[in-house]
Amino acid sequence: MAGHIGDPAAARAALADPAPTVRATALAALARLNSVEPSEVLTGLRDPEPSVRRRACAVAIPFLEIDLVPLLHDEASEVAEQAAWALGERAEDAGKAAVTALASLVAEHEDALTREAAVAALGAIGDPVGLPAILIATRDKPAVRRRAVLALAPFEGPEVETALERAKSDRDWQVRQAAEDLS
Repeated sequence: MAGHIGDPAAARAALADPAPTVRATALAALARLNSVEPSEVLTGLRDPEPSVRRRACAVAIPFLEIDLVPLLHDEASEVAEQAAWALGERAEDAGKAAVTALASLVAEHEDALTREAAVAALGAIGDPVGLPAILIATRDKPAVRRRAVLALAPFEGPEVETALERAKSDRDWQVRQAAEDLS
């Protein structure tokens, strides 16, 4: 309620609540009110509960001084997935370390949703260093392949054309459609 009625003091007090859902919601409320402080986001990123760390990743997007790359290696895949998404939202401000870490996530993470978020982020960033990982992802599970084909949009070259041609005959109709749309 605090985030909807304009009460940052109540939202801030909820950051110390014993319930993780309340702490996560308090971060979102402070963000909604444009009252969240970087130190509160950092505290959320170190919270023992994955749901709070996940929310803190989303809230951290405008705070470019907060490094989200370490969260890509969080033991909770939902946190790593959210960190990847947040880095994609920071596309124009993503550095080489983010691109390298996202590419490694695509190649190594066991969770398909996390790999999909990392591929999407690499496509949003558009750095050529991420292209090999995107190309690898065009051979992953269907949802990851679909995202990888879309992530090829900012890139050119023979390897991109080859991947798009292969995707046009993919067994998943959405992969085929995405490839057709990009051609």
